[in-house]
Amino acid sequence: MSLALWRSPLARSLHRNRSLAYARYLQLATVRADGRPANRTVVFRGFLENTNQLKFITDIRSQKAVEINLYPWGEICWYFPKTREQFRIAGKLVLVVAEYPDAELCTARGTAWQELSEGARSQFAWPDPGADKADASAFDAASPDAIKPLPNFCLLLLEPETVDLLELRGEPQNRSLFGRDGEGNWFVRSVNP
Repeated sequence: MSLALWRSPLARSLHRNRSLAYARYLQLATVRADGRPANRTVVFRGFLENTNQLKFITDIRSQKAVEINLYPWGEICWYFPKTREQFRIAGKLVLVVAEYPDAELCTARGTAWQELSEGARSQFAWPDPGADKADASAFDAASPDAIKPLPNFCLLLLEPETVDLLELRGEPQNRSLFGRDGEGNWFVRSVNP
């Protein structure tokens, strides 16, 4: 697997903004059942090994998971403040659930769980997201197993189809659109900002 053309600029942005913990936070937009957009902040968890797929995590009980099951397309918007760059990456979303049919992706799900902090894993044992607020004691569940993911834990993958990179430095600003040709090969073209 060869790296997509947009991976180098993204790697450079991640490296140059590495001192900012929040540079790993980005916005993910999905489509609700009523056709309206839904947007939330998620944490970038790296790339799925030997792919260009971006990794995130979510809870199968969340509204986000419901939306992805209905319309498996989304777009992220990622701003890097130090370098003043914005990446908009759109593509297909894949929810890797406990009984996912691909063994390699199930293994990746387990690895993602094991890489989480104890506090992050504990959130998956909390009461259902979006339900009426539970008593405080409901959030004091014992720490889940550090090896075996809870059934509601999902690995969320974004398989990019298009990437829009806007560099907000300079006059004029630079903007590059990355896409795929009919054979799946990545190309890039410069466009007006």
